[in-house]
Amino acid sequence: MINNYDKIANYYDRLSRLVFFKSQVNAQIHQLKYIPENSRVLIVGGGTGWILEELAKVHPAGLHIVYVEISAKMIALSKVRNVGANTVEFVNMGIEDFSSSLSFDVISSPFLFDNFSERRAWLIFEQLDDLLKEDGHWFFVDFSLNGEQGKWWKSIFLQVMYVFFKLIRIVEASELIDMEPYFKRANYRITDSQFYYGGFIRALIYHKENKLA
Repeated sequence: MINNYDKIANYYDRLSRLVFFKSQVNAQIHQLKYIPENSRVLIVGGGTGWILEELAKVHPAGLHIVYVEISAKMIALSKVRNVGANTVEFVNMGIEDFSSSLSFDVISSPFLFDNFSERRAWLIFEQLDDLLKEDGHWFFVDFSLNGEQGKWWKSIFLQVMYVFFKLIRIVEASELIDMEPYFKRANYRITDSQFYYGGFIRALIYHKENKLA
């Protein structure tokens, strides 16, 4: 099954910290303070669920979280996390198969779009955009090749990563899709931007503007 991290679920966090130290973690933790109280939050591809414990530190109660993750092993690891008094619905499926009658105040998609081909990335973007309320926030964290500083090593690093994931057959993508134009076309505005790991990881908070504005 593509874009499924079952094969490395048990040591994914250790591998991430070995390579990126705490950059991937810090990029996501920084954004949590921007979640309003009593929000409905959709987390897509949250991995082992450590983010749920960090969320509970910021909001010990009041959040309704829908946690969509394709890896059954990641879901199992996530279910034993301390989520405080927040409500968490675990959904074990690929985001492309997910549907909901709910609309969300916040969507978090950490390192999601680097898994997909351009065609599928666009379809998933549209799907998630439909689930986010107007005036809602989209927490976007992913690798970035934007900017000239260090672009050569970032490109090499990224290709090595894709080769590794192709060898163990867990991702479909072979190149990174720049998602910023998608957000611009859909009338999102950047309200916070942070770089980590020498600019290789970028954390953005997008505000969904009124499309009639």
